[in-house]
Amino acid sequence: MITLGDVFRRSGPAYRARWGSQLSSAQIAAMHAIEMCRTEALGGQVYRCPHGEQVRYASHSCRNRHCPTCQQDAAQDWLARQQDLLLPVPSFLVTFTLPGALRAIAFPHQAQVDDRFFRTSAAAFQQLAQDPRFLGGQLGMVGVVQTWTRDLRYHPHIHYLVPGGGLAADGRTWMTARPDFLVHVKPLAILVRAKLQAALRQTDLWRSIPAAVWRQTWVVDCRPVGSGRTALKYLAPYVFRVALSNHRILGMADGEVTFRSQDGETRQTRISTLPAEAFIERFLMHILPRGFVKVRSFGLFRVGARQALMRLRAQLILQQRKVDLLPPDDAYPDTDQDQDRRCPGCGHALRLERVLPRQRAPPGPEPVASCEQRH
Repeated sequence: MITLGDVFRRSGPAYRARWGSQLSSAQIAAMHAIEMCRTEALGGQVYRCPHGEQVRYASHSCRNRHCPTCQQDAAQDWLARQQDLLLPVPSFLVTFTLPGALRAIAFPHQAQVDDRFFRTSAAAFQQLAQDPRFLGGQLGMVGVVQTWTRDLRYHPHIHYLVPGGGLAADGRTWMTARPDFLVHVKPLAILVRAKLQAALRQTDLWRSIPAAVWRQTWVVDCRPVGSGRTALKYLAPYVFRVALSNHRILGMADGEVTFRSQDGETRQTRISTLPAEAFIERFLMHILPRGFVKVRSFGLFRVGARQALMRLRAQLILQQRKVDLLPPDDAYPDTDQDQDRRCPGCGHALRLERVLPRQRAPPGPEPVASCEQRH
């Protein structure tokens, strides 16, 4: 099987001789690392059977974050370290995509644009969620930036894994989101566009950005992805996936590389063949700047909030166990208490929106507003 290292070892020196002056230090370092990965150049260990003549040589890996050989097993290690982020509530995957007109500017200035895109998308998301008209609570968010399409074109976007709910301003009350809905994506897209516009206005890039970028509709996607554990497994490949895995490379012959990709709309397999130089160029487009943080945590998931997150998780687990102990809705006939949980205006059952924290004295009864009273 041919690997990315094989392609770089065969065609990398010629590519650097021609284009080396235009490559970043991170791109050159990644090329050298991938070329030497699992070769004698990095050394290794020799293992010998004590009962025979069998000898095994294990080469060292380069450990570069863009190397497809080194990132295969990293996802499982990352999952084991993320247990503190698990909350016993449904989770969502929210994706922000940078518009096409901004990508040509973002590519040579990734450290500036992608960093601001990260911070402004997180800030916009938190601001919208904390609005009482939407969720009314602070979110927990872990995000990862990805820059490629399946055929290696430059397409920067950020995936956020978010539990379905938020912590109210009192720091104790959990505001529950619907299992299939978290926030409205249209106002979220407008808000992140405005925040990134304000952020880039303070940079030297502002004059080169077409004005039409700030008038077009931006794309934000929000979809449920199951429980917290399921969602983390869903996100892990995004954290450690590189632009092209070795198993997608089908061959290299006559100076051309053939690789497999999947059509995003039809899900059908595509076979693409590119000159080795064009193939290397596409891959190097996704080498992140040196020091750029690819995975970031915000809100309830930030490092400084881990103790509060542990208390919240214990509270939610306790509430969930209490709910599991309750009899099913049809275990008893309707009672006056059941009628109290119906809207006096329309007669429909009232939906549990949030759970109040335990207090020293039980709160007094509050009147239930009907649909007619709300309007």
